[in-house]
Amino acid sequence: MIKKINKTSYIFSAVVCVLLAFSACKTPSALEREVDLKELPQNFARGNADTTNTALIQWKEYFTDPYLTRLIDSALVNNQELNMMLQEIAVSKSEIRAKKGEYLPFVGFGAGAETEKVGRYTSQGASDANTDIRPGQEFPDPLPNYKFGLKATWELDIWKKLRNAKKAAVFNYLSSVEGRNFMVTQLVGEIAESYYELLALDNQLEIVNRNIEIQGNAYRIVRLQKEAARATGLAVSKFEAEVLHTKSLQFDIQQRIVEAENRINFLVGRFPQHVERSSEQLLTMVPKVIQAGIPAQLLENRTDVKQAELALEASKLNLKVAKARFYPSLGISAGVGFEAFNPKYLLDTPESLLYTIAGELTAPLINRNEIKASYASASAKQVQAVYDYEKTVLNAYIEVANQLAKVDNLSKSFDLKSQEVEALNRSVTISGQLFSSARADYMEVLMTQRDALESNFELVETKMDQMNAYVHMYQALGGGWN
Repeated sequence: MIKKINKTSYIFSAVVCVLLAFSACKTPSALEREVDLKELPQNFARGNADTTNTALIQWKEYFTDPYLTRLIDSALVNNQELNMMLQEIAVSKSEIRAKKGEYLPFVGFGAGAETEKVGRYTSQGASDANTDIRPGQEFPDPLPNYKFGLKATWELDIWKKLRNAKKAAVFNYLSSVEGRNFMVTQLVGEIAESYYELLALDNQLEIVNRNIEIQGNAYRIVRLQKEAARATGLAVSKFEAEVLHTKSLQFDIQQRIVEAENRINFLVGRFPQHVERSSEQLLTMVPKVIQAGIPAQLLENRTDVKQAELALEASKLNLKVAKARFYPSLGISAGVGFEAFNPKYLLDTPESLLYTIAGELTAPLINRNEIKASYASASAKQVQAVYDYEKTVLNAYIEVANQLAKVDNLSKSFDLKSQEVEALNRSVTISGQLFSSARADYMEVLMTQRDALESNFELVETKMDQMNAYVHMYQALGGGWN
């Protein structure tokens, strides 16, 4: 049995559908806004126009500490959030296959069996009773039916609705890949930052231990002086309190070390344990020279910028898909198979052979509010993606400019802090000698020791900030993920 298509009615329906579709597209007027970013400056605030870019260096060449590189290597394999992102990428990849399959023909195989009993005093029952299958052979009652065959359906993608949906899925997949790269950059930076913090805490603990020894010697001296009636009990109490205060700092720093170690362990994806490191060389570390390149390279290196760009392209295609829903869709269905009331007749041809072919043209005529709302939503999301892209590019440029200034200022600050520490360390020695010879009082000694301790702490923190600034600079330029 063949279903014939009424050409006149379909042509008329097509004309009506197209006219309605074009009028419908004008109803929710989409805000057409092209990406119109202002031209980026030719160079960064404190950089130059050299196209050499530190971001192109792989992180293993940028971070040369062997303990740190082992931690990063382990994190790239075991970090749970990164592995979750990999599963999201797999989901996005499957979405591409799903969208691709939608605009290809669907072919399926089916088989079935049924039994039908109709009333004798019905039109079908009366017709069956007066009809012979073969001369002298009436219809069985009840009437069984067996069938099997192939069926195909295909929507002709004349408005590229399905193909654009597939392209949008591709851009979403690529965006998720860039999201993973962005996460890698952040992960590398977080581990490096926590590692340098751990080195700084180790150095501060060593400074505290040295000061406890110095203050302990001063405390013993003032006790001897009290016994010799050269000092008062107030001086002894002050020195004792200072020693106790400094000892309490030990436990505060030890707690911060435990927390820093466990923060690294969490990023690496392992249970709490000691983090191997070498803390002796922190103050002598010299960060690599930063080459910021030119601002336009941020569009190539920054994964968040590329992710926003791909999301923008996907939003454009989604808008086209939403717009195509106003247009008529043309579908073709066909089937071929065998059907008979007795299995032994199933393969008898042409008596048991059946096939169908049909075409269907449909378009929304009444109550198109859902389609209009989807179109308006897709339009708003496209504009939102434009603003997000502009914001991401602007943020990338500002981050690099800020970090360049920070690297420069911290370098100068560290040099001055080093000179301050040397001067105060000399002052501690001098004040101790003067106190022993009764040429300085105990308050001068205490204040000098406290100033020296704070200055040493600040020097270590400045070096930690300097190393972290180089880490953040590497991240701001878009490095670390490749």
